[in-house]
Amino acid sequence: MRTKDVAERAFAMPLTNPSYPKGPYRFVNREFFTITYRTDPDILRRLVPEPLQIPEPLVKYEFIRMPDSTGFGDYTESGQVIPVTLDGIAGSYSHSMYLNDEAPIAGGREIWGFPKKLADPSLTVIKDTLVGTLDMGGIRVATGTMGYKHRKLDHDTVLRSLDAPNFLLKIIPHVDCTPRICELVRYFTTDVTLKGAWEGPARLQLFHHALAPVADLPVIEVVSAVHLVADLTLGLGEVVHDYLA
Repeated sequence: MRTKDVAERAFAMPLTNPSYPKGPYRFVNREFFTITYRTDPDILRRLVPEPLQIPEPLVKYEFIRMPDSTGFGDYTESGQVIPVTLDGIAGSYSHSMYLNDEAPIAGGREIWGFPKKLADPSLTVIKDTLVGTLDMGGIRVATGTMGYKHRKLDHDTVLRSLDAPNFLLKIIPHVDCTPRICELVRYFTTDVTLKGAWEGPARLQLFHHALAPVADLPVIEVVSAVHLVADLTLGLGEVVHDYLA
């Protein structure tokens, strides 16, 4: 293979058989179960990178089912998102993500900088309860429950909330294990079709695990919980801060 062929073909690894196709990436019937809880503000400040700011000591714990996604297939995800601001504009910072499919793990980390790791999340309905779980290596890490579709939420209010920016810390190492890329990335979801939105009573339990430390952000109080179903496109990102500059 000639040098110019390598440069022309290079998109993702492996060169001749990438783990995922090029975007855009469209998600159909994507289902969110999000529990917002209050946590320790001092711990939160140690984990969120500047220049992001923390308006309140809140965490959103998410369980997400993605049954139909371009190139990534059918998978489930779970993790923590922290409400933040940048230049006075409210958004969300992805702190941890655990999922059960290699393609979105590789693509999410390499393209955007999503903090994805391999684990075993699930989101199901058991009788009258929406149940989200996260296991790693057969050990329970998180359990969330919510009353199933207790109260409908206002469609327009929820839709506006999905327009907010999302932030990621993208880190790619050099061959000597020093950081070659260390950037704050911003992305948006686009072309959103909201198919349903509900709220209800909820509880969240987090368990200590050395390799999935979600319990390091303890649950002090559950503030709210929502259940959404939507179609959306995952937009590509832009760099808003270079930590190596």
